[in-house]
Amino acid sequence: MIRATLTAALTLSAGMAWAQAVNDYPTNARADYVFVCMAANGQTREMLDKCSCAIDQIAEILPYEDYVAAETVLAMRQVGGERAAVFRNMGTNEKVANFHRAEAEAEILCF
Repeated sequence: MIRATLTAALTLSAGMAWAQAVNDYPTNARADYVFVCMAANGQTREMLDKCSCAIDQIAEILPYEDYVAAETVLAMRQVGGERAAVFRNMGTNEKVANFHRAEAEAEILCF
């Protein structure tokens, strides 16, 4: 009985670790993406499903750290001023290019 309980606990723990490794995007980051996606594409149930699918696909392709880096660069490009000019003039960096590729793949699969 104790051995079965220990085996079940280890299996559950390993499963949770795997799920956490695969799903390393925080819920608020996923929700933020879906919110912005729906604002751009329509506030419908269909768009909720498509936008949720898109962030799930992006999360499968990009590590969360790369997603944050790309989103930061893209957000800073929208800001005015001298300090933000660095981001606007840097061209497309690798993390932004990878993000755009992940978004394009997500669009093909989800939309």
